[in-house]
Amino acid sequence: MVPTAPKAKVLLALLAMRANQFVPVSMIVQELWSKSAPACARTAVQTYVLDLRKRMAQAVAQSRAAVGSEPGLALATESEGYVLKVADDRVALRRFEMFTAVGYRAREQGDFQAASDAFTKALALWRGDALSDIRTGPQLQAEVEELEEAHLNLLDRRIDADLRLGRHHELLGELRGIIARHPTHEGLCAHLMLALYRAGRRSEALEVYHKVRSSLVKEFGLEPSPALRRLQRSMLLSDQGPGEVNVTWDAPER
Repeated sequence: MVPTAPKAKVLLALLAMRANQFVPVSMIVQELWSKSAPACARTAVQTYVLDLRKRMAQAVAQSRAAVGSEPGLALATESEGYVLKVADDRVALRRFEMFTAVGYRAREQGDFQAASDAFTKALALWRGDALSDIRTGPQLQAEVEELEEAHLNLLDRRIDADLRLGRHHELLGELRGIIARHPTHEGLCAHLMLALYRAGRRSEALEVYHKVRSSLVKEFGLEPSPALRRLQRSMLLSDQGPGEVNVTWDAPER
């Protein structure tokens, strides 16, 4: 259903990211052309919208023929703008937000198993980098950055829930892979430190701290946060086994 014209793809992405919300023509023009919009910009937007509607009609017909139902998709025109109307349960972003909210409620209630399950369902909806095949403008770029931050924060919370459930051994491989991509993320590095420590591998846990400190100093000129320094210090001072000492990560809530 995605149009082949690059700007039409951007328009579809903008409407989809703001599904069931009004998107003014002025925002569309800014997204498609930034500060160099041609005199015919509004006419071009109308052409892209017509193309989208044709393709959506084809998709509806194909869905009706294949499964006997319609996808509940419509592109409505409103004064000086458009709304892509679609059922919330068909929008991956809305489902992501729903599972996330369920997970946070469970976490607040101390039900870390339910939190982990909900966060896992939300993360399963993630398919690579957001809008990786779209040349984003200012609006979509802001949306992408917000989505990526939400994804990373949710991953952090899911791992925190799993650690609280005693799954430190199972998390080691996953955490090493994640930190290879995000070497300065203190929360995830702290999780790896805790997982290693609780697995009886304190020296490796302390090595993780030294690596993240080196990355922070080199990239940003910053020392680790007080919370991460406290975690390292508690491991250094402990001469007991991991089950006999209270070593925790007390990062602030996001």
